[in-house]
Amino acid sequence: MSGLSLAVAPRSHPEPPAAAASSGPGKRPQQQQQQQQQQQQQQQAVMGGVMGSLRVIELQLVAFIMVFSASGLVPLIDLLFPALATLYAAVLSRLAFPAHRGAGSAESAGDEEIFRGRGWFRGYVVVGTTVGLFLPLAYVLGGFARGDDHAVRSATPHLFLLSCQILTENVVGGLGIFSPPVRALVPMLYTVRRVFVVIDWVHDVWINKALPATATATANLQDVGWMWFGRSLAVANLVYFSVNLLVFLIPQFLPRAFEMYFKQRDGAETVAKAAEDKQAAKDNVRASTEDAGRTGKDHAPASKPDHSKKTE
Repeated sequence: MSGLSLAVAPRSHPEPPAAAASSGPGKRPQQQQQQQQQQQQQQQAVMGGVMGSLRVIELQLVAFIMVFSASGLVPLIDLLFPALATLYAAVLSRLAFPAHRGAGSAESAGDEEIFRGRGWFRGYVVVGTTVGLFLPLAYVLGGFARGDDHAVRSATPHLFLLSCQILTENVVGGLGIFSPPVRALVPMLYTVRRVFVVIDWVHDVWINKALPATATATANLQDVGWMWFGRSLAVANLVYFSVNLLVFLIPQFLPRAFEMYFKQRDGAETVAKAAEDKQAAKDNVRASTEDAGRTGKDHAPASKPDHSKKTE
């Protein structure tokens, strides 16, 4: 997943080494069963809370998408883009990069995260969520409150596409039926499109918007601060998502997705080859047994008929 959706994605917590080492063969079966039940209950409780939070976030994103779509502030090309991107990802998943899940593979196509960041990456995600989602949302709401239709119309397409991106990434990553390259393609498509949308946003707030000439001298500090807040926010989004595309998604996120995909494909081929070899060995053993049985019957001595006559 990309940077923004990592903040709301469910995490898998592996069993610590101490717990794994303590469960040795010396424990009684009842104690092992109780420990396994407790671990399952804890995992269900954690996953239940996370999935509940995900459902709330997805419902909020759907609400944002519906409001933005009905407001008439989003251009038609941006309204059609999520549907076209989803259709393209589905076609690639079907024809070019199908998911590989073998019976003996350790992880399915959607269980493993493509990129697991450290502490600095979490901070990077928080900055991106604040700059890309929370502050633009506050800017749009402030534009509604101030009657600034220009600010609302400039920032709404970016918010609409970002909401669609986060929702699509959560759905694609949660289903577990899409291969890593397809999952990596979703944030790349949306980010490329949003970079151009943010460029239009920067052009609107820096070139097309200015304080009226008659009111420039008497403009209060609040109006000037509001104008520069919109300009700074547009530039910050352009810088962040350009860096996200050129420094993170293309050189790091995409190669790891393909590396994971090829490992899964090799693992599935290895499992299939092992199954074929095992079946061939069984067939050879069965054929050898049948041949040995037929050979034994052919070389067995024929029973001599009893020509002795019964004498009275």
